[in-house]
Amino acid sequence: MDYSDKVAQAVQHFWQTRLKQYKNQGSTTGIRDAGNRSAVTGGAQLDGFIHLLASILEDAGLKEHSIYTKKTVLPGYFRPTKNWDLVVVVDGELLATLKSHVGPSFGNNFNNRVEEALGSATDIWTAYREGAFKPSQKPWLGWLMLLEDTEKSQSPVRVSEPHFLVFKKFQNASYAKRYELFCEHLVRERLYDASCLLLSDRENGLSGGYSEPNAEINFKNFASSLMAHAIAHAKMRE
Repeated sequence: MDYSDKVAQAVQHFWQTRLKQYKNQGSTTGIRDAGNRSAVTGGAQLDGFIHLLASILEDAGLKEHSIYTKKTVLPGYFRPTKNWDLVVVVDGELLATLKSHVGPSFGNNFNNRVEEALGSATDIWTAYREGAFKPSQKPWLGWLMLLEDTEKSQSPVRVSEPHFLVFKKFQNASYAKRYELFCEHLVRERLYDASCLLLSDRENGLSGGYSEPNAEINFKNFASSLMAHAIAHAKMRE
């Protein structure tokens, strides 16, 4: 199935929401956060993707009431709970969960997002192993990233190597390339069942423009993986 039109709508929703949040920032107090912080922390930018994935699950035969975009807190193992972006619970069984991120800024944010994604995966898989979601079968876990396509995100970034050399693939890699490698590694190391990276610049994004730098981690593969898991679950219950 071709999801390009629906993805474009979700990308457009992101940029329109972000722009609106930035314009509304400080409308009451008259004080604006530095830079784009309000647009980053305002939330709701990725709602278009969350609802798109929910509709894909419904197309796979799941009832709407089993798909949660609110009340998405799940138990963890290294911490009591973790809030996800989308959770699917069918007849008391955890079927799938998703975490999405947006990347309008770089630098330390890259390391923070890497650490959060790795920590979330370790936490939920350990909780699953310890029986937190009984009687669930192995749930589907997904990670989606929308990164702003700018000169800064595409420019080579130097790395510090005071004692040991970093892997060659990271040398002079841009933040866009770093995210691409990270999403690829999440799947190949089996930390997530599927991962997706989309790039979009501010000007073209307002009309739904985006690109996919790596076919292995494009949205079609991401959505197909989720739908296949949902269909398999439905068949098993039959």
